[in-house]
Parts: sequence; C-alpha cells; structure tokens
Amino acid sequence: MSPTFTRLQLADADATAMLARMIAPKLGAGDTLLLTGDIGAGKTTFARALIRARLSNQAEDVPSPTFTLVQTYDAGEVEIWHCDLYRLTDPQEVLELGLDDALDQAICLIEWPDRLGSDTPADALICDFAAHADHHTLNLTGSPRWHALLGDLHV
Repeated sequence: MSPTFTRLQLADADATAMLARMIAPKLGAGDTLLLTGDIGAGKTTFARALIRARLSNQAEDVPSPTFTLVQTYDAGEVEIWHCDLYRLTDPQEVLELGLDDALDQAICLIEWPDRLGSDTPADALICDFAAHADHHTLNLTGSPRWHALLGDLHV
C-alpha cells in the first residue's frame, strides 16, 4: 500500500468541485481514481465536477450512476467512466460491466471500489473522503507517480 501523500480539508461542495477541476486536466487514459468514503462524504460531487471539467459542454448533465452502475462520457481524446459499484455483490459482476477494458483505455472514477476485490488496479489513486460537522476531508494515497503528478494540490 502506498502512503498517503496529501491530506486536504474541503470547506464545502464548492471547494470539492474546485479541487476536482484542478485534478481533471492532469489525468489521462488508464488513470483510475478509487473514490472511498461514506454516503454524503463528497465522492459524487467530486466526480461530477471532474467530468464536467473534462467535457467541452460544461452544462452537460452528469447523473449519479447509482442505478445504471456506469455512466460514460466522450471527453474528446479520452473516454471517462464513472462507476458506482455499491449495488454489486460479487467482483465477477465488474467483468460484465466491461470495466476491465476501460481501466486500460479510459479515465475511471470508481465509487465503492471495495466491490472490485482482487481486480483493484495496482496503480490507482485512492481518494478517501470523510464528512465532518463543518467540513469534509480528502486523503490521497497512491504511488510515487501520483505524488509527482498531484503532490502540489491545495484548496
């Protein structure tokens, strides 16, 4: 397990969205972000802002994939997959979604990544969100590559 290299305090949803917009242009095909944390901790807010930042149509609707499991977006040079695996009960179901191919070819934002089991990508960035009474926090954990790419973040 890689060490946590950044701990951020996020005052509100706007700060979460601002951080996502800062990260978005740094991502490329094959980059996977594992979004962990309780319901209401900011995972979907972060994912929506990141997706909108990569799309040419900033007003595009970015629904939560809670019921569809996967929403895909054409961001020009790369596809973005936003996955919510909460309702999966077996890691084998991930293969049925086609996520194994997307992990190599797309930017993947995966909520509830514990459902991946042994299929969790080794070089994914773990984005662990936590809600507190007056703010949220985000801990980023990843390989030295992620630290080099994102180590200077601040909000």
